[in-house]
Amino acid sequence: MNYYVYLIASGKNGTLYVGMTNNLIRRSVEHKKGLVNGFTRKYKVDKLVYYEETKYVNNAIMREKQVKGWNRKKKIDLIVSMNPEWKDLFYEIGGNDEMLNQDFSVGHY
Repeated sequence: MNYYVYLIASGKNGTLYVGMTNNLIRRSVEHKKGLVNGFTRKYKVDKLVYYEETKYVNNAIMREKQVKGWNRKKKIDLIVSMNPEWKDLFYEIGGNDEMLNQDFSVGHY
């Protein structure tokens, strides 16, 4: 199993959120559909703009905490290093519109 540390944004240079998951597509769908209560739904933070992968859950947890502790500029620099155009990477990781149109609860994918 692989684990992902990811950043989602409301748009280019917008509100940012750092998270960790073992299923990046499922978690992206949950954010896009507003199924995750709290910060990301409130501020419409739903565009996958950065991610990194590891095989070890402890590494992912430590990296998530590290990135969460960074200032905004350092997070933006990280995004730009992988995704200078701030494209929504959801489709590049295998996501599609059908997933966004299906009814499901958190954890379906």
